[in-house]
Amino acid sequence: MAQYARRGVHGQTVEVIARRILAGEIGEGETLNIGALQEELDVSLTALREALKVLTAKGIVDARQKRGTFVRPRADWNLLDGDIIRWQFAEGAAPRLLDELHEVRGIIEPAAARLAAERAGADDLAALDAALAEMAGAGGEPVAAITADLGFHRALLAATHNELLQRMEVVMETGLAERDRLVHGGARHDDPVPSHRAVVEAIRAGDAGAAERAMRDLLEKAGRDVERVRGKRGESQ
Repeated sequence: MAQYARRGVHGQTVEVIARRILAGEIGEGETLNIGALQEELDVSLTALREALKVLTAKGIVDARQKRGTFVRPRADWNLLDGDIIRWQFAEGAAPRLLDELHEVRGIIEPAAARLAAERAGADDLAALDAALAEMAGAGGEPVAAITADLGFHRALLAATHNELLQRMEVVMETGLAERDRLVHGGARHDDPVPSHRAVVEAIRAGDAGAAERAMRDLLEKAGRDVERVRGKRGESQ
């Protein structure tokens, strides 16, 4: 799904309604007051309906005759949608989502590293090397560091040559970007290059077991980084 943040009136309308629903201001099962929303947001009925179509596609709302447009149960939401993940972070769900992301990564990425070691070609290795070079050149600058990290994990999934795993980049990228903003935007952190390079070198050697172990080590380090930042924030409160 395309992301709609900061894309004109349409995007802003989607964002406002979605974040209110995710924050619980508009509850599950509640019918939206279309007229009141149109007046409050100062948008045309057409623009509002188009925004609601986006939320319908994401499983957040639905419409029925006589009932109108209403919020669907959370169980029906497409929680793997990049926008929904991002909106939840924006509404304060970061601790829980970061823990869940770490669990998902622990399931997916070690297996992805193993597959990459078995299947990666020259182009895949070049993409991983390029991501490492960007990581080394980031110099601690948060935006550059986040971009490089996302590039690495995208290249890793691509190197599996498994289309379904590659589709997981939507979940991984949105969650990783938020995790990286927390880590790279906070206190001084360890150099990420060695742990990522260990994964690449194992993949280059075609050693599936070593690649999986290196990725598990990387994820353990990532978990410690988040906990360290959380601890420092707790001390400052």
